[in-house]
Amino acid sequence: MSVEVITAPAGRAAAGRRPAAPQPARPPGHGIRAVVGVLADGTPCYAPAGEVVVAGSLVTCHLCGRLLRSVTAHLKAHGWTKQAYCEAFGLERGQSLEGPETRKRRAAAFTARLVFDPSVREGSAAGRQRARTGELARDAAAAARGRPIPEQRRRKVLRALSAIPPEVVTQANAERARRRLAGAAAAAARRAGYPDIGTLVLARTADGASLAAISREAGLHKDWLSRHLGQVDPAAAAALRPLRQARWDAAWRPALHRLGFGDVPSYLRERHLAQHWTASAIAAEAGLSHHAVASALRRHGLAQTPHVAKRHASRQRAAEVAARMGFDSIAGYLSQRRAAGWTWQALAAESGQPASWIRRQAAACGLTGPQPGRPRQPAPHRRPKVPSAQVRSLTRVSEPYSLCSTVPKGLE
Repeated sequence: MSVEVITAPAGRAAAGRRPAAPQPARPPGHGIRAVVGVLADGTPCYAPAGEVVVAGSLVTCHLCGRLLRSVTAHLKAHGWTKQAYCEAFGLERGQSLEGPETRKRRAAAFTARLVFDPSVREGSAAGRQRARTGELARDAAAAARGRPIPEQRRRKVLRALSAIPPEVVTQANAERARRRLAGAAAAAARRAGYPDIGTLVLARTADGASLAAISREAGLHKDWLSRHLGQVDPAAAAALRPLRQARWDAAWRPALHRLGFGDVPSYLRERHLAQHWTASAIAAEAGLSHHAVASALRRHGLAQTPHVAKRHASRQRAAEVAARMGFDSIAGYLSQRRAAGWTWQALAAESGQPASWIRRQAAACGLTGPQPGRPRQPAPHRRPKVPSAQVRSLTRVSEPYSLCSTVPKGLE
């Protein structure tokens, strides 16, 4: 990234003064830099935070804006350490503050020391061994725990994540969530003395405990097993489903014995699908709540139809009108009459039904457009209605003129 250097423009000499002698050109590191930001303590910042600005073989100092071969060696002039410098400007602790040429020379010098210096050779071998065993990474993670993430690392992570396809990120997050749930389930089973979560759930439900009670005993949220048992142990969830349905259907047994039904699905199918009873009517007959009926319909895979009784009565009424007129359906009757040019009032008079009901049936059948061969006529142009307040004001203004419309004799 290039750095903009702002220098003072050379203007004309003031009148009566001798022009200043030309000054020798300053090295690139001594130009006047623009302040790009200010730290929380008021320290000016001459380079963006979280970024090392390199111009060729030189690096920009955040504190003064100078271009230097090594900012690390220059920090003594400001009284700063490298650790404080990196923390203040959002840089990683291992970030180099030297130009590429300086780094190459240091690497070459260290390579020679690695060959000829036994202490350096032993230290490098020990470091490589710790890196292979993972001890170095663990120590680094422990040392970084509790420290804020530097701005430089945050930007690197965001750039790396932006290059990953979203579906890959979603899959990775789902896998991580599954591993976390599996770990929580295994830990809960161990605390309760069971080999896995499925054995724990089946053993406790056989004793009459609910999933909420089992979750609380295991130190989990009361709804944890209800939400995640199907993910962490599908076999246990499948084995538990009939037991849970039997417990939920226990409240229906007195009504089923009284009405002569063997199970809940057959009763609901007969009342709701065959006889078109509403959920409220079924609840009143069975002595349960409306929500219990809706839950039973969902549990046994039966779709609940809202206002099923009214809809069935409307369909029966339409079928009776169509049969009385000699048609198979109300749609056929309305389409044939409308094609013949019948009006809504004529249809209502013939069928003996209100015109509003005829229109609703036509709308349900998609027959509410204009009659065939009779395009809708545009509405006639109407003069805009003048508000009554304006009419009264105009009347009051015109009254003096109406009184003086006839000139008295002698004043002509």
